[in-house]
Amino acid sequence: MSGVGPAGPSSASETAADVRQGRRTATAVLEEHLRRIAEREADVHAFNLVMEDQARSRAAEIDGMVAAGDDPGPLAGVPVALKDLLCTRGVPTTCSSRILAGWLPPYDATVVGRLAAAGAVFIGKTNMDEFAMGSSTEHSAFGPTRNPRCLGRVPGGSSGGSAAAVAAGFAPLALGSDTGGSIRQPAALCGVVGAKPTYGVVSRYGLVAFASSLDQIGPFAANVADAALLLDTISGHDPLDSTSLPASPPLASANLGRGADGLRVGVIAELAGAEGIAHDVASRLAEAVDALAAAGAKVEEISVPAVRYGLSAYYMIAPAEASSNLARYDGVRYGLRVPGADITEMYMATRSAGFGPEVKRRIMLGTYALSAGYYDAYYGKAQKVRTLIIRDFEEAYRSFDVLLSPTAPTTAFELGAKTADPLTMYLNDVCTIPSNLAGHPAISVPFGTGDDGLPVGVQVLAPALGETVMFQVAEVLEAAAPTGGGQ
Repeated sequence: MSGVGPAGPSSASETAADVRQGRRTATAVLEEHLRRIAEREADVHAFNLVMEDQARSRAAEIDGMVAAGDDPGPLAGVPVALKDLLCTRGVPTTCSSRILAGWLPPYDATVVGRLAAAGAVFIGKTNMDEFAMGSSTEHSAFGPTRNPRCLGRVPGGSSGGSAAAVAAGFAPLALGSDTGGSIRQPAALCGVVGAKPTYGVVSRYGLVAFASSLDQIGPFAANVADAALLLDTISGHDPLDSTSLPASPPLASANLGRGADGLRVGVIAELAGAEGIAHDVASRLAEAVDALAAAGAKVEEISVPAVRYGLSAYYMIAPAEASSNLARYDGVRYGLRVPGADITEMYMATRSAGFGPEVKRRIMLGTYALSAGYYDAYYGKAQKVRTLIIRDFEEAYRSFDVLLSPTAPTTAFELGAKTADPLTMYLNDVCTIPSNLAGHPAISVPFGTGDDGLPVGVQVLAPALGETVMFQVAEVLEAAAPTGGGQ
């Protein structure tokens, strides 16, 4: 099996502590990661842009602060990779699409500003499925990303570049976005931790939108504690985002180390037994159940009936919102412009050349779902299904603190295996989509490997603002995970 190993020995929190105490320099930390990128990036293609000059300048700034006796913050000197749909001032932000060629954002996303204030060093912008539409990071205008665990396999998507960057040791931390599983599914396939927060916990200001009622920014990390640290750093109210929750969210890290004794865990029957769940994935889920029971949790199967309709509802709602959001890319205000005889022809030529096939497919599907005579039958009905999913989850959480399911139906599949059949690709998100529709948090934790030796992820779901207990359970699973891969 051709591939590269997991991230280096130091966690993000250890690295930050070393830099803050002067035991290591931010420059030395950065150069260590840049060496790994130089050795392996040509094979993996995790990045659209490696920000070497900016990162070196930033690391030197951090070292200067430490030398002057100042505290750079809780992520001092920690390299962080950014999914290439997070606006970074003066740095190309492409969404892995030709239509944003040459665009330099004039501002930073809120999460970028919060990470900078915490002392992070931005090491690069990561590859992704174009406009976050995909489950394999093969739908990128700049070519696919490969799974660092096995270079012939996909890393998952759409945040595959961020997951691969952490799995390959290119960065201890990365940010992705999750609209229907785009953090958790690649985390599972690459053997790292990935979390989607409660909708509104993390500001979406400066996130290039796919589906505005579903998108959330979240962390990738090599371990649960680092993921909690990153989430705590970027979360909190932002007046620039109208969907940002007004109150301060509970800390994701608050209950780490408390174990699972006495917690109530429900295994979602409809997802654990969903069509397409591979035998080896089901076996790892069963072992996770046993591990939680051994840790003192009360574990039972629970039915959440409406989740079986999640995939269908999502592929009405998300494309509908995308067709509206992507209307702004017209060749007039920014990015690519293809000349035409008149403005209509210019619009058509620009969008035809700028968007890839998957984006065009979803725009057309969404426009159809919103069109006169079809709105109620498709988009309106999908929103009713979304309400049923929310109600079924609310009922389940009356009896359980968290819920459990597989993250992805299988381990990482081969490059090119599903690109010709969109439906088989969409089915990769059957277990992750319900949390987006409900607006609830969920996290994928590596839990051993499948029959092919590649990582398997187990998903922990929690009610709105339930990140504290969600990370608590995730840490227990992490400690109990079978050794020999995915760690």
